[in-house]
Amino acid sequence: MTTLLADYSFAILAPVIACLALSIPVNDAVGDDSMTFYLGTYTRGDSQGIYQAQLDTASGKLHSLDLAAELENPSFLALHPSKPIVYAVSEVNQFGGESAGAVSALRRDPASGRLTLLAQQTTKGAHPCHVSVTPCGRFVMVANYSGGSVACYPVKEDGSLGSMSGFVQHEGSSVSPRQKGPHAHSINPDPAGRFFYAADLGIDKILIYRLDGGKLVANQPAFAALAPGSGPRHFTFHPNKRLAYAINELASTITAFEHNAETGALTEIQTVSTLPEGFDGQNTTAEVRVHPSGKFLYGSNRGHDSIAAFRIDSKTAKLTPVGHTPSGGKSPRNFAPDPSGRFVLAAHQNSDNVVAFRVDRESGLLEATGSELKVGSPVCVIFLLD
Repeated sequence: MTTLLADYSFAILAPVIACLALSIPVNDAVGDDSMTFYLGTYTRGDSQGIYQAQLDTASGKLHSLDLAAELENPSFLALHPSKPIVYAVSEVNQFGGESAGAVSALRRDPASGRLTLLAQQTTKGAHPCHVSVTPCGRFVMVANYSGGSVACYPVKEDGSLGSMSGFVQHEGSSVSPRQKGPHAHSINPDPAGRFFYAADLGIDKILIYRLDGGKLVANQPAFAALAPGSGPRHFTFHPNKRLAYAINELASTITAFEHNAETGALTEIQTVSTLPEGFDGQNTTAEVRVHPSGKFLYGSNRGHDSIAAFRIDSKTAKLTPVGHTPSGGKSPRNFAPDPSGRFVLAAHQNSDNVVAFRVDRESGLLEATGSELKVGSPVCVIFLLD
């Protein structure tokens, strides 16, 4: 494998989203260098929808938690690349009188950060759990977990969503009891917006699509297969655009791929465990992210309740384990580095908190800053870039 990771560009990560709940300001002494982030939540306790908060980028303190928009189960969010629009799924199984969830477009007020609903569309599949936006901002993609399907929507001039323009129902199964049918868990564009990669936990495949007149069509090659029982969940690209990574929920592994930008093909380089040697408890994984420097990769463990860190070899592109940091809560569902790469925020679905970590830029290991937000069922974190 000849891929090199030269010229680490400190590229900004595509926005991710963390879901929180509860409105309590924390931490008194904060500086002026604050960055806004949004949090998606499950609204089954104190949470009412999407929240906003601030990260002090000098101290690593979290503060100013506030409700941004009331919305049912906004479990994943995405930002439009140039418009003040946030897109959110509503992870439900009934919408509009059918077995489906919803995807919403919300306009952000630049002064207050509050979000106003512009439009909602059905996802034509139950429990949508992931949403993404094409790099050009012209289309929004959604993955339906229980429905086992993916969908596409055109973006209107005002950032709202038009009617669904593309829909694909996945088919198949695999070896685990949770793999009796398809479970699309995410859909991500490549950095150029030419190809779209849908990680399906139920069929152990990363399905590859292209857009043709707003419709999703199978690419050739049509998929990358993973080992039976892997359960691919989330997928992300390296800043150099030549590497990609899938985190496998059921096997607690991460698979590294070489990405062919011309054909869309994925070639497996390596699969590594997210768990420390000797761990024999129950565990599933959730999120995978590349550090903005391109030097490190992180994955979250639910059960071991940790963030696993790996160094990305600049010559071979292989992953070397660096260590595990306790995530500071139960079931770290989602986490995100801030755009500078100095901090990571981890959202815990089952302990109702978000924890801030400082990144060691030499080793890649995380160190808790001592700051956290107490919130209900946070499941996704996304930073504003302006």
